[in-house]
Amino acid sequence: MSLLEAIRKLADENKANLNEKKGVYTFQVLVAKRKAFLSQKHLEYIAKFRLDDSLKEIKFTEKLKEIASGLAVGGSEEDLSPGFGFKAIKYKSGAGGREGSIEEQSGFFGKSYEYQFDFKKIRNQFEELARSAGYSFSYQITGLGL
Repeated sequence: MSLLEAIRKLADENKANLNEKKGVYTFQVLVAKRKAFLSQKHLEYIAKFRLDDSLKEIKFTEKLKEIASGLAVGGSEEDLSPGFGFKAIKYKSGAGGREGSIEEQSGFFGKSYEYQFDFKKIRNQFEELARSAGYSFSYQITGLGL
């Protein structure tokens, strides 16, 4: 079994979406969901990796991302709406957003969500799969040099 096939199996086992764009793969899992009156928030774990078959190397990064949408009640003085409006917000905890290690991000989001997702286990499984396929594993806190 190739490294990519093993990663696809890992994605299936974790109910993760696995997509590829321009040589960068995205492994995405819904970690937690919160619903409030006419609004909802989702917390996602996203790992991105690039396989370099010629160098037998996998470059890996991960982050947590929160997406919120729904109706906003009330408003600020600058908002001329009658008190209700639709609001869709998307922000991320990686580059350009909340910085720090995924452990720090998890601590921050742990105040808003209850979840049991073990991202360290996923990272270790990626590293184990890479090493067993004869690849080196390179973890990067920020991006893949894209």
